[in-house]
Formats: sequence, C-alpha cells, structure tokens
Amino acid sequence: MAELKITKANFESEVVNASLPVLLDFYADWCGPCRMLAPTVEQLAEEYEGKLVVGKINVDEEPELANRFRVASIPTVVLMKNGQVLSTALGLRPKAEFEAMIRQGL
Repeated sequence: MAELKITKANFESEVVNASLPVLLDFYADWCGPCRMLAPTVEQLAEEYEGKLVVGKINVDEEPELANRFRVASIPTVVLMKNGQVLSTALGLRPKAEFEAMIRQGL
C-alpha cells in the first residue's frame, strides 16, 4: 500500500479513527531533507503494510494540520495510535530509528 495523502478533509477518517497505528510524514516539495527521506517512508509503507498506515502531509498545502502538530521544522515524522501521539522525530533520520519508533506502536 502506498502512502496516503492526508488532508484536513480526510484526517479524521484516515488518522484519528484508524484501526492501525499511523506514521505521518510532514514534508514540503521544496525541502531537500524531505526528498531524501521520501524513499525511506515509502519502504516503511511497503514493509509494514497491513500493520501500519503511512500518511504524508504537505505543510504548504495543509498549514492547519502542521499547526495542530506544532511542526516547526521539516521533515517531522509523528507516530500516532488511537488518535494519540506516541512519538515524534525531527529531521532526517536513519531508517532503523523509524523502525524502532514503529515497534512502540505495534
């Protein structure tokens, strides 16, 4: 399953009411570190298919969601479960750090 594009219109149904943990990638198209992180996020979406929902939120298109999560720098990755934030990672990180983060929520 590919990453979902998360907007304020589908946030409630795809994130808050999700039956699985949700990994949110806050990014912008112009952000170099975000582009470098994108393949890792895509791999995580494939590897954890059926166990995890992976969503991408473009901060330029969804400033309300970025403000809601107090995103001050990008990339920011947030792990949620049952509508609650479990953990947050700022900046470009190794895949292993995201995998450790995901294991918390599974």
